[in-house]
This record gives sequence, C-alpha cells and structure tokens, in this order.
Amino acid sequence: MNTKVPNIDYNEAIKNSGLFRKLGFVLFAVIVYRLGTYVPVPGINSAVLEQIFAQHQNGILGIFDMFSGGALMRMSVFTLGVMPYISASIIMTLMQSSFDSLKALKEQGTNGRKKIQQYTRYLTILLALFQSYGISNGILNLSDTVDPTLGSVGFFQLSAIITMTSGTIFLMWLGEQITEHGFGSGISIIIFAGIVANLPFAIFNTFELGRTGALSAIAIISIIFLLLALIVVIVFIERGQRRLLVQYPKRQVGNKVFGGQSSYLPIKVNIAGVIPAIFASSLLLFPNTISNFSPESTGFLSSLGFLFISR
Repeated sequence: MNTKVPNIDYNEAIKNSGLFRKLGFVLFAVIVYRLGTYVPVPGINSAVLEQIFAQHQNGILGIFDMFSGGALMRMSVFTLGVMPYISASIIMTLMQSSFDSLKALKEQGTNGRKKIQQYTRYLTILLALFQSYGISNGILNLSDTVDPTLGSVGFFQLSAIITMTSGTIFLMWLGEQITEHGFGSGISIIIFAGIVANLPFAIFNTFELGRTGALSAIAIISIIFLLLALIVVIVFIERGQRRLLVQYPKRQVGNKVFGGQSSYLPIKVNIAGVIPAIFASSLLLFPNTISNFSPESTGFLSSLGFLFISR
C-alpha cells in the first residue's frame, strides 16, 4: 500500500515560525552585550589595568575573565556578567528545599514562580553590589606600585559599584528578553557568547605559534584531536540517560483487560548541566571578595584569596 507523503514547503514553514526574526533578535542582543564589554567603568586607567592582568592572568582572574568575555580585563560595565544572577538562582533553588514558605510558594503555580523570580532579582542585586565592591577593591590591592585609577579612589569605587551592578541588572533583563522573544535560554546564550568571544583569537594565536616554530605540527594536530575528542565526550555525557522500566498494571473491566503496557522513565546522566562549574567559579571568588572588605593584608581569608588569584 502506497502512502502519499505530504508536500511540505519548508521555506514557508520557517517564515511562519518566525525563525529569522528570533535569530535576528538574538544576534542583536549578543552584539549589544559584546559592545558593552568594551565600555569601561569611569575612573579606570586601562593601561595600568592591562599590566595588572598580565601579571595575574593565569589565576582565578583569568578564569573569571573568560566567563565575562574579557569584560573583567577591560573593567567594563559588564564585568560581573550574569554570574550574580546564576548564583542567586542556585541559592533560591537550594532555599526552596530548606524553607517551607518558599516551597509552598513554588507550589502555587505561575504566581508563586513569579514571586520567587522577583526574590531572585533582589538577591542578584545584593550579590552584584557585594561582588562589584570586592572586585574594585581587589584591583586596588593588586596594584602596589602603580595607581590604576584616573581620579580619586573613592570616586572609582563608587562608580564601579554603580556601573557594574547596573550592567548586571541590564544583562539579567536582556537574558529574559532573549528567552521571551528569541529562542533557548537567554542567560545561557549570554554566557556562551562570553566564553566563545576569545575563541577566534585563541585559534589565531595557536596557528601563529605553529608558524613561528614555537609549536610543532604534531602538537597542533594533537590539540585539535583532543578538542574534538572532548566535544564527543561532552555530547555523549550530555545526551546520555538511564532508562528506568515502568510497568503499568493490568486491570479488567468486564470481559476486557486493559493496561499491562511497559514504558521507561528517562533520567539524564548529567542532570545538573554546567551549573556546578559556574557555581564553583563564584565560590572561588568568595574568599578574595571577603578579604577585600578589610584594609588589612594579613589573615586567613586574605592569604586564601591571594592563593586563588596567583595560582
């Protein structure tokens, strides 16, 4: 028996789905984000800041700069990125399991989730204020011989706190707009855009090292092979799932027997995704942020913060 396959106009289907409109909005939002990473906070000396990062780029500052898409190295208004929002979301998720009031609020449906989302925004602002002060004070503590500010230290710290916190609020709003008017998770797209921003430069530098003889052809091929193997492993783990068999019981209604079918419950191998890695980066910055609140350069937290930055 021949079954006639319906003639589908894919061009018309794509046009009706608004794919190009959504894609255009996402690209526009990413461009706005990338442009914002080049806008420095008022009162920072970019030349001195570049010298500071040249000395500490192999530590936790380099890792945090990677997540911010180079915004930290330029001390831009988007230095914090969406990391305070991610941390606030994780904290609120953990609190929902610990506090009955939040658990009951979650079970109220859409209205409850909106209230939790609002609390997450408030916590994001609090964390952004906390981290922006820590970063601005940390930059001052790292520059022992030169002054990274163009004016007074007080003006620099105040402007850094205001602009960085405002930048995080804007990115939080931008991520929500991407989720609503684009496709996928807006926050994840912003994080992805920040991480891959330096990828073209890394590729160019690798081949430049090969051209000058600093890296051999075998080393470059090995790097490419390891990257491809890493992508395969990540995709395999991300798509992997444990299928639990679910057997439905049989039931008899009159002379007929219903049920008895079997199905499965898929459980992802990597349920948490990249959240642990992102949260770990925030935890690594925590000792250094705490130590920067004290003018003393001694103590356990100061030593621990210096260890994270310098290693």
